[in-house]
Amino acid sequence: MQLLTTGQLTSNTSPVREGHRRITLPALLLAAALALSGCSSTTAGSSSDARHPDGTVVRVPQDFPTIQKAVDVARDGDTVLVSPGTYRESVRIAKPRIVLRGSDRNTVVLDGGVRLVNGITVTGPGSVVENLTVHGYLANGVLFTGVTDEQLQQHGAGGSAYNPLDTTRFPAVEGFRATRVTSYDNGLYGIYAFDARSGIIEDSYASGQADSGIYVGQCKPCDTLVRGNTVERNAVGIELTNASDGLHILGNRVIGNRVGVTVNSNDLESLAPQHGAVIAGNAVTDNNAADTPEQADGGYGIGIGIGGGTANLVQRNLVQGNRAVGIIITDPPGHPASGNRVEGNRAQGNGVDLVLSSVDPGNCFTGNQPAVQSPDGLESL
Repeated sequence: MQLLTTGQLTSNTSPVREGHRRITLPALLLAAALALSGCSSTTAGSSSDARHPDGTVVRVPQDFPTIQKAVDVARDGDTVLVSPGTYRESVRIAKPRIVLRGSDRNTVVLDGGVRLVNGITVTGPGSVVENLTVHGYLANGVLFTGVTDEQLQQHGAGGSAYNPLDTTRFPAVEGFRATRVTSYDNGLYGIYAFDARSGIIEDSYASGQADSGIYVGQCKPCDTLVRGNTVERNAVGIELTNASDGLHILGNRVIGNRVGVTVNSNDLESLAPQHGAVIAGNAVTDNNAADTPEQADGGYGIGIGIGGGTANLVQRNLVQGNRAVGIIITDPPGHPASGNRVEGNRAQGNGVDLVLSSVDPGNCFTGNQPAVQSPDGLESL
């Protein structure tokens, strides 16, 4: 999680973020928008007194003119079905088991106009966002979080400033799903799961985010599946920070970002160190796009980077064409990487295919082919 500013990678071949102190263009835009709007959005007031239509489907605009009004009226288990159109609003889903579904992924569009903060914020357990497009928000396209404080949400993410989140005050939201969501050109994250667990992010597309296309952060256990997505032209394609146990990143296309996949431990969030993710069967290629957002500067041209993560499995991925390094394990301050296994990947055509820059002897590289290694003979050590 990075609030308003973004992290840097420690060197041209290190995936570890630290500092988080630079004020960037999205941060300045966000601050200006909050000053002008008083932390408000175009979302209408409560519609709790409006009449619920018959059945379990609430239609927009047939029953209610805005998505938020329909969500306000929807009951536990209802579907809010949105017809094609451009909806210039921020939406909050706080009730459990609400399904927000577009009737057409490409023509149901939530547009933040580069002035609203979050597109869709979900704090209701078991809720779903699917089959729609969200873009032009100052912070996040879709945010799943257990943080229910709207003031904290308005600051662009799940947490508060640079302080680790109080997980007792804000327990993780249980159960979420994003399916067939297109999220592009948002100020921070495309699809963002923070303080959220037991979720699925699948068959979605994220492009042009100034931080990460898909982010899973601060959950233990996460029990979350990220599968079948395409992320391209973001600062970071897929980012996992202090996200541990039951986390599977499978069969995604991570192409043409500045950095492909990062797995991080840091003390700016709770629940460090990161532990126990499986990253398998992904195509992580050509992550060298210089004209993407620059919030990952210092970490350009990396395929998969583990910075202080522990007991992760990186297996059977295609990692090629990343100019700096294909797969790298490093130690950020205070978080030595340990117990990671890099196995059976096809790593080729990278600046250096495999790099171990950790003092812990418990990391294992084996069966990766073909591979230029640093140090030499890494797989035989």
